[in-house]
Amino acid sequence: MTELCGMVGSVNLPNGYVQSDIERWVTEPNKSVDRTEFARDRARVMHSSALRRLGVKTQVMVAGQDDFPRTRLTHSLECAQVGRELGASLGCNPDLVDAACLSHDLGHPPFGHNGESALNELAKDIGGFEGNAQSFRLLTRLEPKSFTDEAAARPNASIGLNLTRATLDAASKYPWARKPGSNKFGVYDDDVDVFTWMRADRTDTQTCFEAQVMDWSDDVSYSVHDIEDAIHAGHLTVEILASVDGRSEVIEIARSWYGEDFEAAGLDAALQRLYDLPCWPQTFDGTTRSMAALKNTTSTLIGRFCIAAAQATRTEYGPDPLTRYSANLIVPQEARYEVTALKALAARFVMNRTGVDAIYAHQRQQIADLVGAISDDPITRLDSLHRDLWIAAQTPEAKTRCVIDQVASLTDVSVVQWHTTLCA
Repeated sequence: MTELCGMVGSVNLPNGYVQSDIERWVTEPNKSVDRTEFARDRARVMHSSALRRLGVKTQVMVAGQDDFPRTRLTHSLECAQVGRELGASLGCNPDLVDAACLSHDLGHPPFGHNGESALNELAKDIGGFEGNAQSFRLLTRLEPKSFTDEAAARPNASIGLNLTRATLDAASKYPWARKPGSNKFGVYDDDVDVFTWMRADRTDTQTCFEAQVMDWSDDVSYSVHDIEDAIHAGHLTVEILASVDGRSEVIEIARSWYGEDFEAAGLDAALQRLYDLPCWPQTFDGTTRSMAALKNTTSTLIGRFCIAAAQATRTEYGPDPLTRYSANLIVPQEARYEVTALKALAARFVMNRTGVDAIYAHQRQQIADLVGAISDDPITRLDSLHRDLWIAAQTPEAKTRCVIDQVASLTDVSVVQWHTTLCA
């Protein structure tokens, strides 16, 4: 009989971690004595269908329209590479951080944050929709890999990938349930049982050290790579940072999107520092040399931001390995301002570029149409996985959540195909 929340053998306990960190919601024997539990977690995420689907989901530009820009999958792979090296330099288990980075965007729906906003509105009566909470739901319920037994708290229920406690915690950017007035949270009410187990005896909302490494790696990766994609696509010119008006527009977006705690003068100084870096490209015309120069910019900036955080954290905590709740990642103010400035630069000239409002409205309508069409006949219109979950759901709210899960699982391409079939 499968044992809930049982202990696993202490074999291959990674350095810096304790027995409870490698426990799983349901005990499963490790098939290889040479593989750590965190390596096992990474493999499960790497082989998941949810990760594969990210290959056709929007990062900042609609997936499939051009071959150069990142998709949500390539962003996740790049984030994992950054996080693995940064985490390892600070003493984290690299497989653990790698798995967390690969997992962090699994729950993002089609059409990026625009799709997330549309589903949040459609799910407002059942607890909302949030990409990070959806990622947790995928890891612990929706991605079919492991099940409980008849004696479990959830009899014969899917428990997703059944990752270790430490890996789930490292993948949780927002380790709290939905709060009034905030759209950022990490777990739906349906999934609180495994979330509570994951957090063990913690009653606070502090993120573990590995989650902080994952979060900074995510910010660094997409802030830099979104700029590379925007310049390559012609949405952003490299000279924009030399313009006072251009910087003012970016500063306005930064303070509106990321908070007025970011002072205008500090953001302006950050934009000027970036422009003055020797690696910042002076021109971009799509030639081989200009593309190489742009790639050098991205690699230099990633190194700049990761080294800044690693050095500041080591200065604060010393040379010993840093894991779980033994430390906080220290990000210098200058680095945080520069990353925020880059994020705002992409927001202004990609997400807010001329003509996108009509595109966004059309995407939201497609998602709303699909939720309505599937809700009208869920038995026929849900795929087999979500149909099983819908049948097993005990309340109308839980059944509605299954419909939301279905639409969230679709890619930018498949949502259009489903819409054509079901909403003609």
